[in-house]
Amino acid sequence: MRSTASIMHLDLDAFFASVEQRDKPSLRGKPVIVGGIGPRGVVATASYEARLRGVRSAMRTGEARARCPHAAFLGGRFDAYREASRIVMGRLREVTDLVEPLSLDEAFVDLADNPDFDPDGVVDFVQAILTDITERTDGLTASVGVASSKLMAKIGSELNKPNGLFVVPPGSEADILGPMQATAIPGVGPATAERLRRVGIQTVEDLRVPSQDELIRILGNSSGHSLWRLSRAMDDRPVVPFRETKSVSVEDTFENDISDRSYLEIIIDRMARKVAERLRKNGLSGRTVTVKIRHHDFETHTRSATLVGPTDSAATLSATAKGLLAQSDVSNGLRLLGVGVSGLADWVQDDLFTDHDAEDEPEIEPETQGRRGPVRWYPGMDVTHDELGDGWVWGSGLGRVTVRFETRHTPPGPVHTFRADDPALDVRHAGTVEP
Repeated sequence: MRSTASIMHLDLDAFFASVEQRDKPSLRGKPVIVGGIGPRGVVATASYEARLRGVRSAMRTGEARARCPHAAFLGGRFDAYREASRIVMGRLREVTDLVEPLSLDEAFVDLADNPDFDPDGVVDFVQAILTDITERTDGLTASVGVASSKLMAKIGSELNKPNGLFVVPPGSEADILGPMQATAIPGVGPATAERLRRVGIQTVEDLRVPSQDELIRILGNSSGHSLWRLSRAMDDRPVVPFRETKSVSVEDTFENDISDRSYLEIIIDRMARKVAERLRKNGLSGRTVTVKIRHHDFETHTRSATLVGPTDSAATLSATAKGLLAQSDVSNGLRLLGVGVSGLADWVQDDLFTDHDAEDEPEIEPETQGRRGPVRWYPGMDVTHDELGDGWVWGSGLGRVTVRFETRHTPPGPVHTFRADDPALDVRHAGTVEP
């Protein structure tokens, strides 16, 4: 752990939803929910207005609709999100090359690597960065924590949301961390929190009572050792801008055990798509597919299958993972499910799959085929009309599509309804924001 607060964690506020509100003036100040819009969909991001109604990320869309029926439910526009992320990460790299992105909307930054950084002027230094980000992205905001370690920087970024800045004074880390719930420590999900609760541990301060050996007995060697250290704010991990990727995986711990195999297969399908997207983003493919499951009693197993060649196909990954899941008994419920790929390469064995393009599109960004073919219109989608200009899909169905004509640079616009096959209406790629 450092002697100065010089590690920054930046987290863009309600990122997907904020981009939608920025680009759709009529939604500003109103509840917006981005994610799977079907009955089996899952919330990716909820605006703060929707969060006030109890909507959270990873919540089923059906439950979100019940909690916030008047929200705008939108499919995602990843081109717009990636462009905004590119601008933000670019601004951070003007500070230093030591930027460690965690996702499109989150990154660690080693401020001490900048020769102009003065720990005594950290607030002004970081505020200048945040002001630039807001200006360059046409209004997006971020919350930031600055501390002597990654752990405390990440926790600090949560303490003054949204659009906030929290500096953890060196020497105060353990005192700030102690009263917090154990779930404040990254990696302590619902299942681990429940395991700790059963032995009387609820806060971080409670975590400091058992010996390291006892925590290892309760949680296993890796988790027990890690939590013993992190509960004492002991964290010397550096900011690492580049990593050699050995595997790509996604896993989730459920609030309630799931025994419905069909629903587990839906989750696997989503995970496979996320893994495939990460592989493609990094120019990678993989041969070995692994499914990780944790039962209701915390018994954990993995099953793997090796393909004849490397792939980045979501359809292939999903089908293989579902086959591995089929070999497992899930009747008593699963607490955790994960899908991963290893045996990575920088090439793809094309003949492993053929007609997979439509299946590979993320659920919250349905495929479109352009004006000359059928278009699957979905709420939030960018469109353009020959006479009325640019807008976005408000809703569709029964052979009709309703469009609100507005952009981030206009006032709230009018709404018109067209035939779904109207030749004057076309798909529009999300506009870019120049830095």
